[in-house]
Amino acid sequence: MRNRELAIIFSKIADAFELKGELPFKILAYRKVARILEDLTEDIEIIWKKGDLRKIPGVGEGIAKKIDEYLHTGEMRKYEETMRDIPEGLLSLLSIQGVGAKTLKLAHRELKVNNKADLARVLNDGSLSMLPGMGDKKVENIKKGLEIFSIEEKRISIGVALPLVEEIINWMGKSEISNISPAGSLRRMKETIGDIDILVAGERGVEVIEHFTKFPRVERILAKGSTKGSIMVREGHQIDLRVVPLDCYGAALQYFTGSKAHNIKLRAIARKRGLKLSEYGVFRGGKKIAGAKEEDVYASLGIPWIPPELREDRGEIEFVSDGKELPDIINYDELKGDLHIHSNYSDGSNSIRELAKYAKKMGYEYIAITDHSRSDSYAGGIGKKKLLEQAKEIEKVENEVGIKILKGIELKIKKDGELDFPDSVLKNLDIVIGAIHTFPKEIDMTPALISACKNPWVDVIAHPTGRLISRRAGYKVNIEKLIKAAKDTHTFLEINCYPDRLDLSDINATRAKESGVKLTLGSDAHNIGMLNSIRFGIGVARRAWCSKDDIINTSKEPWKLLKHSKK
Repeated sequence: MRNRELAIIFSKIADAFELKGELPFKILAYRKVARILEDLTEDIEIIWKKGDLRKIPGVGEGIAKKIDEYLHTGEMRKYEETMRDIPEGLLSLLSIQGVGAKTLKLAHRELKVNNKADLARVLNDGSLSMLPGMGDKKVENIKKGLEIFSIEEKRISIGVALPLVEEIINWMGKSEISNISPAGSLRRMKETIGDIDILVAGERGVEVIEHFTKFPRVERILAKGSTKGSIMVREGHQIDLRVVPLDCYGAALQYFTGSKAHNIKLRAIARKRGLKLSEYGVFRGGKKIAGAKEEDVYASLGIPWIPPELREDRGEIEFVSDGKELPDIINYDELKGDLHIHSNYSDGSNSIRELAKYAKKMGYEYIAITDHSRSDSYAGGIGKKKLLEQAKEIEKVENEVGIKILKGIELKIKKDGELDFPDSVLKNLDIVIGAIHTFPKEIDMTPALISACKNPWVDVIAHPTGRLISRRAGYKVNIEKLIKAAKDTHTFLEINCYPDRLDLSDINATRAKESGVKLTLGSDAHNIGMLNSIRFGIGVARRAWCSKDDIINTSKEPWKLLKHSKK
């Protein structure tokens, strides 16, 4: 989807307008459309092809023409004109607390401040403080703002944030608290986290905050009060903890979990019912009618409790408001096995026996060993001979450990659609996962993926868009065509649970589910610890409204659902 791509462009235009002193209504118009596109769940290209751009709230004739131009040509003249005289890196400085458009314009003109490094330079050498209107207090605020910006400009992977918060929650369990939970986008299981927030119910706020600030990994205490504390851990991440009374905990948890759009809808419902909803509770006049439990907060509004992962204003409130029951989304304990694991036969760190023992300890009934195929030499890809050796070891370990082990491969799909092994090899395996790892940026990989789907032995397409969240957008692929091909050929699509992939994303997983395509969850583990990454993929599946019936490895015998079972 190019939604985010366009959102960034419009946001940059708004920032540039602000720097250049354009009229406020123009700035606000571009900011509004940027936010709308960022949160839009439907692919902007699909809307565009239908001729429905003007049906998007906030998209008028002028904006629609710019979107049309960009999707037609890959360029937007307005953007190019606006950015022509603005150095790369300058606009991002507007996000720094204390740096307004007027200050930045002056620093750019007089001190050649073009980026974060330049700003740090003029702060350190004192030249910024010499500019008109720049007192010591303002300079100090900008210094603090720059420090915070340097930390917050990089969002945190859920694979980093969740274990960190769990460690803190375990630490906080040693203090006098009644309830504790992560909040914000982390509780909603988003793939990256902006702010790490923790909510606590307790009566002794000062003591709770004091204990929080003594967390062993604290680098610096940023704030310490009776209801809120902020710390910086050694890794450079800021964590905020709030303490609320027990009778407000449910309302506060709902409020601080968000999302913002979800909460706005809830407040509108409250108003219609003559109620007031806040982080302190639900009130009718001066009387609190709910607040201690989240479930009671939702019930007071006449709707059932909604799982945090669904609170993105993607129709969940309208769904339950119509009297429908939300789907029974997959739980975190419903997987029977993991269908994407690497051993030390390719680039994994652990033996098949070690992986099998750990998986059995996790409560799994089966796993699939899917090492890289021969052409992925950078990943220690294995050939026919090693596959045969591995098959013998799998049978031995399976009997010794007492867990079903599928013989599989992560099969390289080449740019022309050719597969790394012939059918004569693939037919002897229990599961074949097709995957693209190396690709030319200019080539559309959709035909190659569709070709792999049509192969009678390819069961699953792994990490279907090839993205790495922290590094790359992935290869060119028409996800709608791939989903259709998967449906037509009885091929499954994977939600890869590695935190830097989470591919399919929640939005693409929703598309697949709605098209009737079944999904697999695979940790893509390269060591036994990575087997625990499966929960991040379950979070994606929950955000995609998937039930256990949409995920084949909730089944006791998923191998009976694979293409191999039909031969």
